[in-house]
Amino acid sequence: MKPSTLFFPLFLLLIPTLALAGGDAAAVPASDAAVVPASDAVSWWVWPLVLLVVTFVMGIVAVLGGVGGGVLFVPIISGFFPFHLDFVRGCGLLVALCGALAAGPGLLKANLASLRLAIPMALIASSCAIVGAMLGLALPTHVIQTSLGATILGIVVLMLMAKKSVLPEVEKADSLASTLRIYGVYTEESTGEKISWKVHRTPTGMLLFIGVGVMAGMFGLGAGWANVPVLNLLMGAPLKISVATSKFLLSITDTSAAWIYLNKGCVIPMMVVPSLVGIMLGSFIGVRILRVAKPTFVRWIVIVLLFFAGAKALTKGLGLPFIV
Repeated sequence: MKPSTLFFPLFLLLIPTLALAGGDAAAVPASDAAVVPASDAVSWWVWPLVLLVVTFVMGIVAVLGGVGGGVLFVPIISGFFPFHLDFVRGCGLLVALCGALAAGPGLLKANLASLRLAIPMALIASSCAIVGAMLGLALPTHVIQTSLGATILGIVVLMLMAKKSVLPEVEKADSLASTLRIYGVYTEESTGEKISWKVHRTPTGMLLFIGVGVMAGMFGLGAGWANVPVLNLLMGAPLKISVATSKFLLSITDTSAAWIYLNKGCVIPMMVVPSLVGIMLGSFIGVRILRVAKPTFVRWIVIVLLFFAGAKALTKGLGLPFIV
């Protein structure tokens, strides 16, 4: 089955599960409880099953978009499920982390993820993610959701305006990239062509990863939603290299922020266990699809995923209705 024909049935699979969750979550008042009492909700075992199905689909499409499962998990679960945002963010970081760990070895083996590109950015982002996690737990919930939605929708606009995002033209690598030897060659399996790539504007990219790390910890959704635009649009790495390297970056960046949420007790086994199992199983399948997916198709996967997640987070933060 072609990736383009698989994508739409995956979203169709999400509709009944989100409808089940949304019907009960809409009547739940905001509170500091992790989940509503059993008397006000469906049976407790329904939520783990629904989470398993939803995160399995998220795992597949998140690998194709390189955005990490957390960027979809946080706005969707907080919007349709009766869980408090603090617990959703803590679980979202673990979801993004485990999805990256599941996909990382396959992406490295396929020569799509670049260690030379990932390590300098990961060191910066992971350090700043600790600060972001502390800020995220201190700020009001609606402020976090509104800021998250506005940021992601802004990135969608940038990607729609970019004309060379699949294979950016980089005439010459900058001095820092040359010193760090950030370059490589990969085979585009959809065409059989060998593509040589390099990057530029590396110092600017490193500065932006300071903000990426802070926002990753603050929003609790990993950093793939920002990694791909910085690596691809700013630094000029090919889209597939950016997507794969972004997925590998999550395994380093999210670890730092996840410890803060664990230390604060924002982790519930009923949420975490089915979510991690679903996201890891989906990621294994997503890696296989990514190897043969055409770059243009991957670009539109990124745009659709970011738009959906950003719109949901923004409307939730502003208290507006969101129609799927």
